[in-house]
Amino acid sequence: MPLIYFPLNRKFVVNIILLVALNLLIKPFWFFGIEVTVQNRLGNEIYGLYASLLSFTILFNFLLDFGITNFNNREIARNRILLEKYFSHILGIKFLFGLVYLILCLLVGFGIGFREKAFFLLLILAFNQFLSSMVLYLRSNVNAMLMFVTDSLLSVLDKFIMIVILSIVLWTSLLPVTFSIEVFVYTQTFAYSITAITAGWIVRQNCRYFRPTLSIRHILVIIRKSLPFTLLVLLMGIYNRMEPVLLERLLPNGNEQAGLYAQGFRILEVLSNFALLFSVLLLPLFSKMLKNKENIVSLLQTASVMLIIPALALVINVYAYRNEWVQLLYHNPASGNVFATIILGFPGICLTYLYGTLLTANGSFRQLNSMALTMVIINLTLNLLLIPRYQAMGSSIASFVTQTTAGIIQVILAIRILKIPSLSFSKTIRLFVWFIAAITMVILLKPISLLWIYKFTLSVMLSIVFAALLKILPLNDWIILVKERISREKNEKRDNYNG
Repeated sequence: MPLIYFPLNRKFVVNIILLVALNLLIKPFWFFGIEVTVQNRLGNEIYGLYASLLSFTILFNFLLDFGITNFNNREIARNRILLEKYFSHILGIKFLFGLVYLILCLLVGFGIGFREKAFFLLLILAFNQFLSSMVLYLRSNVNAMLMFVTDSLLSVLDKFIMIVILSIVLWTSLLPVTFSIEVFVYTQTFAYSITAITAGWIVRQNCRYFRPTLSIRHILVIIRKSLPFTLLVLLMGIYNRMEPVLLERLLPNGNEQAGLYAQGFRILEVLSNFALLFSVLLLPLFSKMLKNKENIVSLLQTASVMLIIPALALVINVYAYRNEWVQLLYHNPASGNVFATIILGFPGICLTYLYGTLLTANGSFRQLNSMALTMVIINLTLNLLLIPRYQAMGSSIASFVTQTTAGIIQVILAIRILKIPSLSFSKTIRLFVWFIAAITMVILLKPISLLWIYKFTLSVMLSIVFAALLKILPLNDWIILVKERISREKNEKRDNYNG
Protein backbone atom coordinates (compact mmCIF):
# COMPACT_ATOMS: atom_id res chain seq x y z
CA MET A 1 0.00 0.00 0.00
CA PRO A 2 1.40 3.46 -0.89
CA LEU A 3 2.89 5.49 1.88
CA ILE A 4 0.24 8.19 1.58
CA TYR A 5 -2.50 5.85 2.80
CA PHE A 6 -1.33 6.12 6.39
CA PRO A 7 -4.06 8.11 8.20
CA LEU A 8 -2.09 11.31 8.83
CA ASN A 9 -0.54 11.16 5.34
CA ARG A 10 -4.04 10.85 3.89
CA LYS A 11 -5.20 13.84 5.94
CA PHE A 12 -2.18 15.88 4.86
CA VAL A 13 -2.42 15.05 1.14
CA VAL A 14 -6.15 15.80 0.88
CA ASN A 15 -5.94 19.04 2.83
CA ILE A 16 -2.81 20.39 1.14
CA ILE A 17 -4.37 19.83 -2.29
CA LEU A 18 -7.58 21.62 -1.25
CA LEU A 19 -5.60 24.38 0.50
CA VAL A 20 -3.36 24.99 -2.53
CA ALA A 21 -6.38 24.95 -4.86
CA LEU A 22 -8.17 27.57 -2.76
CA ASN A 23 -5.09 29.78 -2.59
CA LEU A 24 -4.58 29.44 -6.34
CA LEU A 25 -7.97 31.06 -6.82
CA ILE A 26 -7.09 34.14 -4.75
CA LYS A 27 -3.41 34.86 -4.16
CA PRO A 28 -2.01 34.92 -7.72
CA PHE A 29 -4.60 37.53 -8.62
CA TRP A 30 -3.64 39.54 -5.54
CA PHE A 31 0.09 39.50 -6.33
CA PHE A 32 -0.01 39.76 -10.12
CA GLY A 33 -3.29 41.61 -10.58
CA ILE A 34 -3.45 44.01 -7.64
CA GLU A 35 0.13 44.47 -6.38
CA VAL A 36 1.66 44.68 -9.85
CA THR A 37 -0.98 47.23 -10.90
CA VAL A 38 -0.33 49.22 -7.73
CA GLN A 39 3.42 49.33 -8.40
CA ASN A 40 2.89 50.23 -12.05
CA ARG A 41 0.45 53.02 -11.10
CA LEU A 42 2.60 54.49 -8.32
CA GLY A 43 6.03 53.96 -9.87
CA ASN A 44 9.16 52.29 -8.51
CA GLU A 45 10.16 55.18 -6.24
CA ILE A 46 6.91 55.42 -4.25
CA TYR A 47 6.42 51.65 -4.22
CA GLY A 48 10.08 51.20 -3.28
CA LEU A 49 9.50 53.41 -0.21
CA TYR A 50 6.48 51.25 0.68
CA ALA A 51 8.50 48.03 0.20
CA SER A 52 11.32 49.38 2.34
CA LEU A 53 8.95 50.46 5.15
CA LEU A 54 7.11 47.14 5.02
CA SER A 55 10.38 45.20 5.31
CA PHE A 56 11.41 47.49 8.18
CA THR A 57 8.20 46.70 10.13
CA ILE A 58 8.67 42.98 9.50
CA LEU A 59 12.17 43.11 11.01
CA PHE A 60 10.57 43.83 14.41
CA ASN A 61 7.87 41.15 14.13
CA PHE A 62 9.52 39.12 16.86
CA LEU A 63 8.21 41.72 19.34
CA LEU A 64 4.66 41.15 18.13
CA ASP A 65 4.76 37.42 18.51
CA PHE A 66 7.66 36.32 20.74
CA GLY A 67 7.32 32.93 19.03
CA ILE A 68 3.85 32.53 20.56
CA THR A 69 2.13 31.49 17.30
CA ASN A 70 4.39 28.50 16.61
CA PHE A 71 4.59 27.64 20.32
CA ASN A 72 0.77 27.77 20.57
CA ASN A 73 0.29 25.65 17.44
CA ARG A 74 2.77 23.02 18.62
CA GLU A 75 1.42 22.79 22.19
CA ILE A 76 -2.30 22.69 21.36
CA ALA A 77 -1.70 20.12 18.61
CA ARG A 78 -0.10 17.94 21.29
CA ASN A 79 -2.80 18.62 23.90
CA ARG A 80 -6.18 20.04 22.77
CA ILE A 81 -7.23 20.81 26.36
CA LEU A 82 -4.68 23.66 26.51
CA LEU A 83 -6.74 25.81 24.11
CA GLU A 84 -8.92 27.38 26.82
CA LYS A 85 -5.97 28.07 29.13
CA TYR A 86 -3.68 29.58 26.51
CA PHE A 87 -6.38 31.54 24.64
CA SER A 88 -7.50 33.32 27.81
CA HIS A 89 -3.97 34.39 28.71
CA ILE A 90 -2.32 34.93 25.31
CA LEU A 91 -4.91 37.28 23.82
CA GLY A 92 -4.14 39.99 26.39
CA ILE A 93 -0.41 39.38 25.98
CA LYS A 94 -0.71 39.92 22.21
CA PHE A 95 -2.21 43.37 22.75
CA LEU A 96 0.54 44.26 25.23
CA PHE A 97 3.27 43.10 22.84
CA GLY A 98 1.53 45.02 20.04
CA LEU A 99 1.85 48.27 21.99
CA VAL A 100 5.55 47.65 22.71
CA TYR A 101 6.14 46.78 19.03
CA LEU A 102 4.40 49.93 17.80
CA ILE A 103 6.37 52.23 20.09
CA LEU A 104 9.75 50.64 19.26
CA CYS A 105 9.03 50.59 15.52
CA LEU A 106 8.23 54.30 15.50
CA LEU A 107 11.16 55.26 17.72
CA VAL A 108 13.72 53.36 15.63
CA GLY A 109 12.09 54.53 12.38
CA PHE A 110 12.32 58.15 13.52
CA GLY A 111 15.87 57.59 14.68
CA ILE A 112 17.09 56.33 11.28
CA GLY A 113 15.46 59.18 9.39
CA PHE A 114 11.86 58.36 8.42
CA ARG A 115 9.93 61.66 8.41
CA GLU A 116 6.59 63.15 7.35
CA LYS A 117 4.89 60.90 4.74
CA ALA A 118 7.33 58.03 5.37
CA PHE A 119 6.75 58.22 9.13
CA PHE A 120 2.95 58.27 8.70
CA LEU A 121 3.10 55.25 6.38
CA LEU A 122 5.34 53.51 8.90
CA LEU A 123 2.69 54.04 11.60
CA ILE A 124 -0.10 52.50 9.49
CA LEU A 125 2.07 49.61 8.26
CA ALA A 126 3.19 48.83 11.82
CA PHE A 127 -0.46 48.70 12.92
CA ASN A 128 -1.21 46.42 9.97
CA GLN A 129 1.59 44.12 11.09
CA PHE A 130 -0.03 43.93 14.53
CA LEU A 131 -3.37 42.95 12.92
CA SER A 132 -1.64 40.40 10.67
CA SER A 133 0.15 38.90 13.67
CA MET A 134 -3.16 38.65 15.53
CA VAL A 135 -4.71 36.84 12.57
CA LEU A 136 -1.81 34.37 12.46
CA TYR A 137 -2.11 33.71 16.20
CA LEU A 138 -5.87 33.11 15.99
CA ARG A 139 -5.38 30.86 12.96
CA SER A 140 -2.74 28.87 14.87
CA ASN A 141 -5.54 27.81 17.26
CA VAL A 142 -7.79 26.77 14.38
CA ASN A 143 -4.91 24.90 12.73
CA ALA A 144 -3.83 23.17 15.96
CA MET A 145 -7.37 21.81 16.31
CA LEU A 146 -6.81 20.29 12.83
CA MET A 147 -9.68 22.38 11.40
CA PHE A 148 -7.77 22.65 8.13
CA VAL A 149 -10.68 23.62 5.85
CA THR A 150 -11.67 26.52 8.14
CA ASP A 151 -8.04 27.61 8.36
CA SER A 152 -7.79 27.46 4.56
CA LEU A 153 -10.72 29.86 4.21
CA LEU A 154 -9.22 32.21 6.81
CA SER A 155 -5.87 32.13 4.98
CA VAL A 156 -7.37 33.86 1.94
CA LEU A 157 -10.09 36.00 3.54
CA ASP A 158 -7.97 39.15 3.95
CA LYS A 159 -6.68 38.96 0.36
CA PHE A 160 -10.21 38.37 -0.95
CA ILE A 161 -11.50 41.50 0.81
CA MET A 162 -8.57 43.56 -0.49
CA ILE A 163 -9.07 42.29 -4.04
CA VAL A 164 -12.75 43.28 -4.03
CA ILE A 165 -12.13 46.80 -2.67
CA LEU A 166 -8.99 47.59 -4.67
CA SER A 167 -10.47 46.23 -7.91
CA ILE A 168 -13.29 48.75 -7.54
CA VAL A 169 -10.85 51.58 -6.74
CA LEU A 170 -8.31 50.74 -9.46
CA TRP A 171 -10.55 49.84 -12.38
CA THR A 172 -13.90 51.56 -11.82
CA SER A 173 -15.27 54.94 -10.79
CA LEU A 174 -17.86 53.52 -8.38
CA LEU A 175 -16.07 54.98 -5.34
CA PRO A 176 -15.12 58.68 -5.15
CA VAL A 177 -11.51 57.80 -4.26
CA THR A 178 -8.26 58.87 -5.91
CA PHE A 179 -5.86 55.96 -5.68
CA SER A 180 -2.69 56.49 -3.62
CA ILE A 181 -0.31 54.48 -1.49
CA GLU A 182 -2.35 55.59 1.55
CA VAL A 183 -5.53 54.07 0.08
CA PHE A 184 -3.60 50.85 -0.51
CA VAL A 185 -2.49 50.54 3.12
CA TYR A 186 -5.89 51.62 4.53
CA THR A 187 -7.52 48.80 2.56
CA GLN A 188 -5.09 46.36 4.14
CA THR A 189 -6.03 47.68 7.60
CA PHE A 190 -9.73 47.09 6.93
CA ALA A 191 -9.18 43.58 5.51
CA TYR A 192 -6.94 42.46 8.37
CA SER A 193 -9.45 43.81 10.91
CA ILE A 194 -12.37 41.85 9.41
CA THR A 195 -10.26 38.67 9.21
CA ALA A 196 -9.07 39.03 12.84
CA ILE A 197 -12.64 39.49 14.09
CA THR A 198 -13.84 36.46 12.10
CA ALA A 199 -10.96 34.24 13.28
CA GLY A 200 -11.46 35.36 16.89
CA TRP A 201 -15.16 34.49 16.75
CA ILE A 202 -14.37 30.99 15.38
CA VAL A 203 -11.82 30.28 18.13
CA ARG A 204 -14.22 31.58 20.78
CA GLN A 205 -16.92 29.17 19.55
CA ASN A 206 -14.57 26.24 20.21
CA CYS A 207 -13.63 27.35 23.73
CA ARG A 208 -15.64 25.92 26.61
CA TYR A 209 -14.71 28.97 28.64
CA PHE A 210 -12.90 32.22 27.96
CA ARG A 211 -11.71 34.52 30.74
CA PRO A 212 -9.30 37.15 29.36
CA THR A 213 -6.58 37.89 31.90
CA LEU A 214 -3.29 39.74 31.95
CA SER A 215 -1.23 38.03 34.62
CA ILE A 216 2.43 38.98 34.97
CA ARG A 217 3.21 35.43 36.10
CA HIS A 218 1.61 33.91 33.01
CA ILE A 219 3.27 36.49 30.76
CA LEU A 220 6.69 35.50 32.13
CA VAL A 221 5.92 31.77 31.85
CA ILE A 222 4.75 32.05 28.23
CA ILE A 223 7.68 34.31 27.28
CA ARG A 224 10.12 31.84 28.83
CA LYS A 225 8.56 28.90 27.01
CA SER A 226 8.33 30.70 23.67
CA LEU A 227 11.73 32.43 23.85
CA PRO A 228 13.47 29.94 21.51
CA PHE A 229 10.70 30.53 18.94
CA THR A 230 11.14 34.29 19.42
CA LEU A 231 14.84 34.26 18.66
CA LEU A 232 14.29 32.08 15.60
CA VAL A 233 11.55 34.39 14.24
CA LEU A 234 13.80 37.42 14.81
CA LEU A 235 16.85 35.95 13.08
CA MET A 236 14.90 34.51 10.13
CA GLY A 237 13.01 37.79 9.75
CA ILE A 238 16.33 39.64 9.50
CA TYR A 239 17.91 37.46 6.82
CA ASN A 240 14.65 37.17 4.85
CA ARG A 241 13.76 40.88 4.81
CA MET A 242 17.02 42.80 5.16
CA GLU A 243 17.67 43.58 1.46
CA PRO A 244 15.09 46.34 0.71
CA VAL A 245 15.99 48.22 3.90
CA LEU A 246 19.73 48.08 3.12
CA LEU A 247 19.17 49.13 -0.49
CA GLU A 248 17.06 52.10 0.60
CA ARG A 249 19.56 53.19 3.27
CA LEU A 250 22.89 52.51 1.50
CA LEU A 251 22.31 53.91 -2.00
CA PRO A 252 21.63 57.47 -3.23
CA ASN A 253 18.86 56.03 -5.46
CA GLY A 254 17.81 53.61 -2.72
CA ASN A 255 14.03 53.89 -3.17
CA GLU A 256 14.32 53.07 -6.87
CA GLN A 257 16.64 50.11 -6.29
CA ALA A 258 14.37 48.80 -3.50
CA GLY A 259 11.50 49.05 -5.99
CA LEU A 260 13.46 47.07 -8.59
CA TYR A 261 14.30 44.44 -5.99
CA ALA A 262 10.59 44.30 -5.04
CA GLN A 263 9.77 43.49 -8.68
CA GLY A 264 12.01 40.45 -8.57
CA PHE A 265 11.03 39.49 -5.03
CA ARG A 266 7.28 39.49 -5.76
CA ILE A 267 7.15 36.15 -7.61
CA LEU A 268 9.40 34.58 -4.96
CA GLU A 269 6.92 35.84 -2.36
CA VAL A 270 4.01 34.32 -4.31
CA LEU A 271 5.74 30.96 -4.51
CA SER A 272 6.82 31.15 -0.87
CA ASN A 273 3.22 31.70 0.19
CA PHE A 274 2.30 28.35 -1.35
CA ALA A 275 5.31 26.65 0.25
CA LEU A 276 4.25 28.16 3.58
CA LEU A 277 0.94 26.25 3.32
CA PHE A 278 2.91 23.02 3.72
CA SER A 279 4.52 24.33 6.91
CA VAL A 280 1.14 25.40 8.30
CA LEU A 281 -0.27 21.87 7.91
CA LEU A 282 2.90 19.99 8.81
CA LEU A 283 3.72 21.69 12.14
CA PRO A 284 0.73 20.31 14.10
CA LEU A 285 0.99 16.92 12.36
CA PHE A 286 4.72 16.56 13.03
CA SER A 287 4.24 17.77 16.62
CA LYS A 288 1.55 15.19 17.31
CA MET A 289 3.49 12.36 15.66
CA LEU A 290 6.74 13.14 17.47
CA LYS A 291 4.95 13.33 20.81
CA ASN A 292 3.36 9.91 20.15
CA LYS A 293 6.72 8.57 18.91
CA GLU A 294 5.30 7.78 15.48
CA ASN A 295 7.47 7.43 12.39
CA ILE A 296 7.48 10.75 10.51
CA VAL A 297 9.50 9.53 7.50
CA SER A 298 6.54 8.64 5.26
CA LEU A 299 4.82 11.98 5.87
CA LEU A 300 8.07 13.86 5.29
CA GLN A 301 8.69 11.99 2.03
CA THR A 302 5.15 12.64 0.83
CA ALA A 303 5.36 16.37 1.63
CA SER A 304 8.84 16.63 0.09
CA VAL A 305 7.92 15.27 -3.32
CA MET A 306 4.68 17.28 -3.37
CA LEU A 307 6.63 20.53 -2.81
CA ILE A 308 10.18 20.11 -4.14
CA ILE A 309 9.38 18.60 -7.58
CA PRO A 310 6.90 21.34 -8.62
CA ALA A 311 9.24 23.96 -7.09
CA LEU A 312 12.19 22.80 -9.19
CA ALA A 313 10.02 22.58 -12.31
CA LEU A 314 8.85 26.17 -11.79
CA VAL A 315 12.31 27.56 -10.99
CA ILE A 316 13.91 25.94 -14.06
CA ASN A 317 11.23 27.41 -16.34
CA VAL A 318 10.96 30.81 -14.65
CA TYR A 319 14.73 31.18 -14.98
CA ALA A 320 14.58 30.28 -18.68
CA TYR A 321 11.83 32.86 -19.35
CA ARG A 322 13.01 35.50 -16.86
CA ASN A 323 13.06 38.44 -19.26
CA GLU A 324 9.61 37.59 -20.62
CA TRP A 325 8.13 37.48 -17.11
CA VAL A 326 9.41 40.90 -16.02
CA GLN A 327 8.34 42.49 -19.33
CA LEU A 328 4.88 40.97 -18.97
CA LEU A 329 4.36 42.21 -15.41
CA TYR A 330 5.95 45.65 -15.22
CA HIS A 331 5.87 48.96 -17.09
CA ASN A 332 9.48 49.70 -16.10
CA PRO A 333 10.93 46.23 -15.65
CA ALA A 334 14.07 45.44 -13.72
CA SER A 335 16.79 43.28 -15.18
CA GLY A 336 15.61 39.72 -15.75
CA ASN A 337 18.84 38.56 -14.13
CA VAL A 338 17.94 40.28 -10.83
CA PHE A 339 14.56 38.57 -10.88
CA ALA A 340 15.98 35.18 -11.88
CA THR A 341 18.72 35.21 -9.22
CA ILE A 342 16.17 35.87 -6.48
CA ILE A 343 13.95 33.04 -7.78
CA LEU A 344 16.84 30.57 -7.61
CA GLY A 345 16.54 30.74 -3.82
CA PHE A 346 13.05 29.22 -3.87
CA PRO A 347 14.12 25.52 -3.54
CA GLY A 348 16.10 26.51 -0.43
CA ILE A 349 12.99 28.18 1.02
CA CYS A 350 11.02 24.99 0.34
CA LEU A 351 13.60 22.94 2.25
CA THR A 352 13.26 25.39 5.16
CA TYR A 353 9.47 25.00 5.22
CA LEU A 354 9.82 21.21 5.25
CA TYR A 355 12.87 20.42 7.37
CA GLY A 356 12.82 23.60 9.45
CA THR A 357 9.21 22.83 10.37
CA LEU A 358 10.19 19.30 11.37
CA LEU A 359 13.03 20.60 13.55
CA THR A 360 10.67 23.16 15.11
CA ALA A 361 8.16 20.42 15.93
CA ASN A 362 11.00 18.43 17.49
CA GLY A 363 12.08 21.40 19.61
CA SER A 364 15.59 21.59 18.09
CA PHE A 365 15.87 25.32 18.68
CA ARG A 366 19.51 25.50 19.67
CA GLN A 367 20.54 24.11 16.28
CA LEU A 368 17.96 26.19 14.38
CA ASN A 369 18.98 29.43 16.08
CA SER A 370 22.67 28.74 15.47
CA MET A 371 21.85 28.19 11.79
CA ALA A 372 19.75 31.36 11.61
CA LEU A 373 22.43 33.50 13.28
CA THR A 374 24.98 32.21 10.78
CA MET A 375 22.62 33.13 7.93
CA VAL A 376 22.20 36.67 9.29
CA ILE A 377 25.99 37.13 9.32
CA ILE A 378 26.35 35.71 5.79
CA ASN A 379 23.44 37.77 4.44
CA LEU A 380 24.58 41.04 6.02
CA THR A 381 28.19 40.54 4.91
CA LEU A 382 27.20 39.78 1.31
CA ASN A 383 24.79 42.72 1.14
CA LEU A 384 27.35 45.19 2.49
CA LEU A 385 29.96 43.92 0.02
CA LEU A 386 27.73 43.65 -3.05
CA ILE A 387 25.15 46.46 -2.80
CA PRO A 388 27.59 49.39 -3.35
CA ARG A 389 28.86 47.81 -6.58
CA TYR A 390 25.93 45.81 -7.97
CA GLN A 391 22.93 47.51 -6.29
CA ALA A 392 19.71 45.39 -6.59
CA MET A 393 21.64 42.60 -8.31
CA GLY A 394 23.97 42.41 -5.31
CA SER A 395 21.02 41.96 -2.95
CA SER A 396 19.54 39.25 -5.16
CA ILE A 397 22.83 37.30 -5.02
CA ALA A 398 22.90 37.65 -1.23
CA SER A 399 19.30 36.40 -1.01
CA PHE A 400 19.95 33.36 -3.23
CA VAL A 401 23.11 32.31 -1.34
CA THR A 402 21.46 32.76 2.06
CA GLN A 403 18.23 30.87 1.26
CA THR A 404 20.02 27.96 -0.43
CA THR A 405 22.59 27.57 2.35
CA ALA A 406 19.88 27.76 5.04
CA GLY A 407 17.81 25.05 3.35
CA ILE A 408 20.74 22.66 2.94
CA ILE A 409 21.88 23.11 6.54
CA GLN A 410 18.39 22.33 7.87
CA VAL A 411 18.24 19.13 5.80
CA ILE A 412 21.58 18.03 7.27
CA LEU A 413 20.42 18.91 10.81
CA ALA A 414 17.18 16.96 10.41
CA ILE A 415 19.00 13.90 9.08
CA ARG A 416 21.49 13.94 11.97
CA ILE A 417 19.09 14.73 14.82
CA LEU A 418 16.10 12.61 13.78
CA LYS A 419 18.06 9.84 12.04
CA ILE A 420 16.13 10.23 8.80
CA PRO A 421 17.25 7.61 6.28
CA SER A 422 18.87 8.84 3.08
CA LEU A 423 17.19 8.36 -0.31
CA SER A 424 17.56 4.96 -1.91
CA PHE A 425 19.93 4.62 -4.86
CA SER A 426 16.97 3.95 -7.17
CA LYS A 427 15.10 7.11 -6.13
CA THR A 428 18.27 9.21 -6.35
CA ILE A 429 18.85 8.05 -9.94
CA ARG A 430 15.20 8.76 -10.85
CA LEU A 431 15.43 12.27 -9.38
CA PHE A 432 18.63 12.95 -11.32
CA VAL A 433 17.11 11.66 -14.57
CA TRP A 434 14.02 13.81 -13.98
CA PHE A 435 16.09 16.95 -13.30
CA ILE A 436 18.13 16.53 -16.50
CA ALA A 437 14.93 15.82 -18.46
CA ALA A 438 13.24 18.96 -17.07
CA ILE A 439 16.17 21.14 -18.21
CA THR A 440 16.26 19.37 -21.59
CA MET A 441 12.54 20.06 -22.14
CA VAL A 442 13.13 23.79 -21.64
CA ILE A 443 16.06 23.78 -24.09
CA LEU A 444 14.06 21.89 -26.73
CA LEU A 445 10.88 23.95 -26.39
CA LYS A 446 12.40 27.43 -26.24
CA PRO A 447 13.37 27.75 -29.96
CA ILE A 448 9.90 26.62 -31.10
CA SER A 449 7.80 29.31 -32.79
CA LEU A 450 5.10 29.56 -30.13
CA LEU A 451 4.02 32.22 -27.63
CA TRP A 452 6.42 32.00 -24.67
CA ILE A 453 3.68 31.59 -22.04
CA TYR A 454 2.44 28.46 -23.84
CA LYS A 455 5.97 27.05 -23.95
CA PHE A 456 6.41 27.85 -20.26
CA THR A 457 3.15 26.15 -19.29
CA LEU A 458 3.77 23.12 -21.51
CA SER A 459 7.28 22.65 -20.14
CA VAL A 460 6.10 22.79 -16.49
CA MET A 461 3.24 20.37 -17.16
CA LEU A 462 5.47 17.91 -19.03
CA SER A 463 7.96 18.02 -16.14
CA ILE A 464 5.20 17.12 -13.66
CA VAL A 465 3.87 14.34 -15.92
CA PHE A 466 7.36 12.90 -16.38
CA ALA A 467 7.83 12.90 -12.59
CA ALA A 468 4.61 10.87 -12.35
CA LEU A 469 5.81 8.43 -15.02
CA LEU A 470 9.04 7.94 -13.08
CA LYS A 471 6.88 7.27 -9.98
CA ILE A 472 8.38 10.19 -8.11
CA LEU A 473 4.97 11.88 -7.85
CA PRO A 474 2.07 9.44 -7.18
CA LEU A 475 -0.51 11.72 -8.90
CA ASN A 476 -3.00 8.87 -9.35
CA ASP A 477 -3.14 8.15 -5.63
CA TRP A 478 -3.65 11.83 -4.80
CA ILE A 479 -6.52 12.17 -7.26
CA ILE A 480 -8.19 9.11 -5.71
CA LEU A 481 -7.85 10.56 -2.20
CA VAL A 482 -9.39 13.90 -3.21
CA LYS A 483 -12.26 12.14 -4.99
CA GLU A 484 -12.87 10.05 -1.88
CA ARG A 485 -12.94 13.20 0.26
CA ILE A 486 -15.39 14.98 -2.05
CA SER A 487 -17.59 11.88 -2.29
CA ARG A 488 -17.59 11.48 1.51
CA GLU A 489 -18.63 15.10 2.01
CA LYS A 490 -21.46 14.72 -0.50
CA ASN A 491 -22.70 11.61 1.28
CA GLU A 492 -22.54 13.36 4.65
CA LYS A 493 -24.57 16.28 3.30
CA ARG A 494 -27.13 13.92 1.80
CA ASP A 495 -27.40 11.98 5.05
CA ASN A 496 -27.82 15.20 7.03
CA TYR A 497 -30.52 16.37 4.60
CA ASN A 498 -32.37 13.05 4.79
CA GLY A 499 -32.02 13.04 8.58
